[in-house]
Amino acid sequence: MMMIAILIGCILGAVLGMNAPMISYTYSSYLAIAIIAALDSVFGGITSVIKKNFNLKIFITGFFGNAILSILLTILGEKLNVDIYLAAIVVFVGRMFTNLAIIRRYYVDKWSEKLKQQKEKTN
Repeated sequence: MMMIAILIGCILGAVLGMNAPMISYTYSSYLAIAIIAALDSVFGGITSVIKKNFNLKIFITGFFGNAILSILLTILGEKLNVDIYLAAIVVFVGRMFTNLAIIRRYYVDKWSEKLKQQKEKTN
């Protein structure tokens, strides 16, 4: 079910991306940091589903809270003429890689277990 949702999201994103107007350079840093924050929340949500402790309220508040905080950091950084948003990128991308590693390990273990069971059935 999750794979179908991911596939639909990818197709929808590609279709919308081809037909959407271009984002001006002025707002591209805001959009980029918001997307990274949102992806961090999505990977965190998938990880919590795997660990069986998913909470929709925490996911929704984290999704929008991370995106808003990262945009505010970008605005503050522009006002101070300092690239503060880079700190948010480092944190979010680090967490994304950690969550992706957990997800990868889960599915590799699941796949390995399935292969082991199939081997035992054939013997």
